[in-house]
Amino acid sequence: MQSLSATLRSLSGGNLSLAVGLILAAALLLQAAIELVRSCIRLWTDRRQQRLALEKSRLQVREIKLRCQEAEQVKAHWNGYRKFTVAKKANECEDVCAFYLKAHDGKPLPPFKPGQYLTFQLDIPGRDKPLVRCYSLSDSPHRSDYYRVTIKREKAPPDRPDLPHGVASHYFTSTVKEGDILNVKAPAGHFFLEMSRTNPVVLIAGGVGVTPLLCMAQAIAASGNKRETWFFYGVRSGQEHIHKAELEKLAAENENIHLHVCYSRPASSDVKERDYQHEGRVSIELLKQLLPSNNFEYYLCGNGAFMKSITDGLEAWGVPEKDVYFEAFGPATVKKKTAEPTPSETSFLSKLQVTFSRSGKSVHWEPSAGNLLDFARAQGVRIDSGCCAGSCGSCLVAIKSGTVNYLKAPDAEPEQGACLTCICRPKADLVLDA
Repeated sequence: MQSLSATLRSLSGGNLSLAVGLILAAALLLQAAIELVRSCIRLWTDRRQQRLALEKSRLQVREIKLRCQEAEQVKAHWNGYRKFTVAKKANECEDVCAFYLKAHDGKPLPPFKPGQYLTFQLDIPGRDKPLVRCYSLSDSPHRSDYYRVTIKREKAPPDRPDLPHGVASHYFTSTVKEGDILNVKAPAGHFFLEMSRTNPVVLIAGGVGVTPLLCMAQAIAASGNKRETWFFYGVRSGQEHIHKAELEKLAAENENIHLHVCYSRPASSDVKERDYQHEGRVSIELLKQLLPSNNFEYYLCGNGAFMKSITDGLEAWGVPEKDVYFEAFGPATVKKKTAEPTPSETSFLSKLQVTFSRSGKSVHWEPSAGNLLDFARAQGVRIDSGCCAGSCGSCLVAIKSGTVNYLKAPDAEPEQGACLTCICRPKADLVLDA
C-alpha cells in the first residue's frame, strides 16, 4: 500500500515537472517568436527607410541635373536674332504647316522649357517695317538639331469677312519655303511645364493650341517618370486634326498618357474610336466624367471662347486658380484675375491723361483696359505686338514724359525711357511716342 502511494506521488511530481517544463518551453518559444517578429519589422522598416532615402536621393540628383540643364540652357541661349534655315516644310492638315528650323551656323541648339515659343522677325514685302510674331514650339525640347513650329493659316472670321487674314500666318504658309532664312529669337515664355515635378497633369487644347501641349507631352514621355497625363484635344473634324499620327503614337507607347480627342463636326470619313473618341467639344462635363478627381494641374491653350469656357468650368468645379495655367490666342483672351482696385485708386487712375503724340490723341486712362497696348488699340492707335507677355519686345514704345507701373516683371529690362506696353499701365500722366 505504501509502495503504491509512493508511486502515485512520484508520478504526480513527474507530471508537475513536465507541465512546468512545457510552460517554460512555450514561454521561450513565444519570446523567440516575438523577437523574430520584431526583427522582421525592424528589417522591413530599415529597408523601407533605405528605399525612401534612395528615392529622395534620386529625386535630389534629378533636380540638380535639371537645374544644371537649365543653367546650361540659359548660357546656350543667344541675344537678339539668330539666322535659321527652313530645313523642311510639311503640310500637316488643312491650312496647317510644320516648319523644321536648323541654325544657319550649324551649331547645336539649346533645349527649352516645354510650352515656350520662338519669336520671328519677318521682312514681308510691301510693309514699311518688319513684323514680329511668336509661335509655340511643337516638338521635343531636347532635340539639338532642329526646332519645330506648327502654324495655321488664320482666315478672317466667317461673320467678319471684311477683316484681314492673318498677315504672318499667310506669309509662312503661302510664301516661306524650304531653304529660306529667317530671323529668330531664342525660346522664351512663361507658359511651360515644370519638369522637376511629377504631380499629375491635364493638358487641354483647342485647334492649333495643341502645339505647346504636344511639346509638353513629348517632354513627359522622354523623361521616363511615368507622370500621369490626361490629354484632351478638340477640333472640328479629321481635316483639322494637327499632328494626328504623332499624338496617337505618344498615347500608344506611353501608358501614363491618356489621349481623348473630340470632333465637334466629324466628317463622314471620320471613324469613332479610330480617329477620335468623343463627338462634341471638350467640356467640363467630359472632364468630370473621365478624370478620377479634380486634383490635377491643368495646362490649356486655345482661342478665347474655348479658353473662357474651360477656365470658368474649372473654377466652378472647385479647381484652385493656382493649378490652372493657360496661353490664349485670338481676339479674345483669358487673363489671370488681378486684385480689384479700391474706389479711391480707380478714381485716381481714371483722372490720368494718356497722350499718343504721333497719333494726336489725348484721352483719360480707363482702368478696365488693363494695359497700355489694349488701351491704345481701343483708341485706334497702332502699336506693334507679338507675344503680349513682355518677352519679344515688339510693343516697345518711347516714353516722352511720365512713368508706368508694370503688371509683371519683363523678361528683360526695357531700354531707358521706354516701356513694354503689353504689360504696363500709367502711374502718372503719360505721353507716349505712338
